[in-house]
Amino acid sequence: MTELATRAQAFSLVAEGVAAGLSAPWRLYLARGCRYLSLSVGDRAEWNAWRTHLGCPELSVRVYDAGGEIRRSSMAEVVMDGCRISVELVEEVGTDDLDRLLVVDPTTVEPEER
Repeated sequence: MTELATRAQAFSLVAEGVAAGLSAPWRLYLARGCRYLSLSVGDRAEWNAWRTHLGCPELSVRVYDAGGEIRRSSMAEVVMDGCRISVELVEEVGTDDLDRLLVVDPTTVEPEER
């Protein structure tokens, strides 16, 4: 791929990932007038798969929702040919599992550490 200058090129990047066996993002946002593509995925396995496929380093942001729910927002981002591409995962975390907010990858916690 030489450049992600058009909508068709950005969508073909996503189509290539899906054709390679990745789950389709549940939300895809392509900003009009600027070079930004955002993919939202449903779970950590999908997030890791897209992050690996695109070569994105991990950047995690943790937030508290004022509505009483605690959420963990994980974002991975890469700039490819001048186009910023991000993959985002938002997970709800119950109050009985607050330790997950402090773990980089909650799927790697050993049972004795919980």
